[in-house]
Amino acid sequence: MTHFASRRALMRALAAGAAGLCLSFSAFAADVLRVSAIPDESPTELQRKFQPLGEYLEARLGMPVKFVPVTDYAAVVEALGAGKVDLAWLGGFTYVQAKLRTDGKAVPLVQREQDAVFTSKFITASDDIKTYADLKGKTFAFGSPSSTSGHLMPRHFLAEAGVVPEDDFANVAFSGAHDATAAFVAAGKVDAGALNASVWDKLVQQGKVDTSKVHVFQTTPAYFDYNWTVRGDLDPAVQEKIKAAFLALDPANPEHKAILDLQRASRFIPTQSSNYDGIESAARAAGLIR
Repeated sequence: MTHFASRRALMRALAAGAAGLCLSFSAFAADVLRVSAIPDESPTELQRKFQPLGEYLEARLGMPVKFVPVTDYAAVVEALGAGKVDLAWLGGFTYVQAKLRTDGKAVPLVQREQDAVFTSKFITASDDIKTYADLKGKTFAFGSPSSTSGHLMPRHFLAEAGVVPEDDFANVAFSGAHDATAAFVAAGKVDAGALNASVWDKLVQQGKVDTSKVHVFQTTPAYFDYNWTVRGDLDPAVQEKIKAAFLALDPANPEHKAILDLQRASRFIPTQSSNYDGIESAARAAGLIR
């Protein structure tokens, strides 16, 4: 065999091996459900909330389920769009971003019952702040820039009241997460902040916020928010199994109720893309998407 023939044989062998590796990786990826979530709370809290849900999904789907943590909201959208995760817990705004990132192929499967009537809370430790107008000249914290309930919708309702954060606030901060916003206000880092009602209620119930000092002064009107979304090219049969698994969670079943409680859900219901049209309109009006 000539030197060149040997080289061609070697290249063919390497190509075959690489193809085999790609096939093996693809088969592995198809056999593991990779799940992620917007980091709207601390990493330890997200892991605590997900563990029993992940075990439940493994049992229902008959396949391993792996939680893939991310550093920020944008990373979840990118991971879903790039096919690096299969299922993601998104806010309404991050779902809209995922829809745009995937040319409409991301599929929202289910939402919690209360996500059809979600609200944000405006909080402060000051007795002088009672209305949106009272925030003028004050320091303020949103959550993540991509948060529906910690930024987009609070900004939307401030605008309806004639308050523009960049023009009217002394300083605008982004804490990165809802629980961090509450901590900012409690520590006096900012005069006021906005976070989602669900996290606020949880912090109050767990005694992690002193309501004799930090209190709610405004609650927004209701809007659609969180959902579980899958990448559009995920096997349709797997999509249906995931949806059925969430819809089967029964609060009358003690094991299921424990999972629902961690998700702060009474139950899950089907959702659809059109539910988030209002979120998309608000984001476009605020100049957050084009």
